[in-house]
Amino acid sequence: MGNKTYAVCLRRFLAAAAVCGTLAACSPQYVNHGYIPPQEDLEQIVVGVDTRASVEESIGAPVTSGVVNDGGYYYVRSRRRTLGAFAPQVIEREVVAISFDGAGVVTNVERFGLERGQVVPLSRRVTTSGVSNSNFLRRLLSSLGRFNPAGAAG
Repeated sequence: MGNKTYAVCLRRFLAAAAVCGTLAACSPQYVNHGYIPPQEDLEQIVVGVDTRASVEESIGAPVTSGVVNDGGYYYVRSRRRTLGAFAPQVIEREVVAISFDGAGVVTNVERFGLERGQVVPLSRRVTTSGVSNSNFLRRLLSSLGRFNPAGAAG
């Protein structure tokens, strides 16, 4: 009788382990990429007063900056959700764009998000007409999540 009881317990344990494994595989997993300074830190930046150096000192250096004419600073963050065997899905993207004039003084602090594939401003503190190169922001937001490290190896 001892062997039958052991076999029944083993089968029940394996069945329970299979159920737990299946449920764990179906739970969503979230991955965050990038960094955006908290709103409290962004509010400390004074448009028309702060410079590139003071921005870097107060909120840190950005991962991405404008490549043309010492353009603005871009802080980018995205969040992806993976559910089971399905492909990862980007569920949130944000960009904080800090623009500077020719003297390196802050002219704009803007926060953009991505809603239904469109770049939308979430908050804005602007002294002039806004970010001068919105095409860069659109490309930046749309290209996140499409990076293929295998293709970059060359």
